[in-house]
Amino acid sequence: MAPFVVVVASILQLALAATFVLIPVAGAFHGPRAQRAAETEVVRQGFPATLLAERGINFGTSRASIVVAVAIGLGLATLASLNLAGNGAGQLLSWIFQPIVLILGCVIMPGEVFVTRFVTSAFAKSGDPTLRNLEAAAFVNAAVTTVPAWYRYVIALRLVLATVGSLLVIILLAIPSANVHFG
Repeated sequence: MAPFVVVVASILQLALAATFVLIPVAGAFHGPRAQRAAETEVVRQGFPATLLAERGINFGTSRASIVVAVAIGLGLATLASLNLAGNGAGQLLSWIFQPIVLILGCVIMPGEVFVTRFVTSAFAKSGDPTLRNLEAAAFVNAAVTTVPAWYRYVIALRLVLATVGSLLVIILLAIPSANVHFG
């Protein structure tokens, strides 16, 4: 039986893995509807519906991002399984992989949680007068209303698990009882 610290670290990894799989799958399912809602709002503001796509703003999920996210999720699940089994490679690879996830959590994922703030700020700093005149909060809110309420909570949970959870995994796997488990 794995020590408590290894079990907790593995549960954190499995929970994070689940968010990496769930978010892009849900995004692929709900993304086109969210994009249409955002484009409808852009038209309501007097701009062409193609404006968002022309500026690279898409609420959908690309196949490449799904593959990357699912691969990360499977990697985390594999590490959790190795850790529970007492395989030393799981501990070592967790110490390598979790800091990378932590960096992703600090650099990329806040933009997913605080979309309106990030888009509004980017538009304000933009040299593009069209973007400066576009009310970003309105089209982001239009898109967000098309996805299930739980989706936003899972995105926030992924941010917490990628940052705080990754730190905890690193610390927990360094505790002496974990080291004994990995022999």
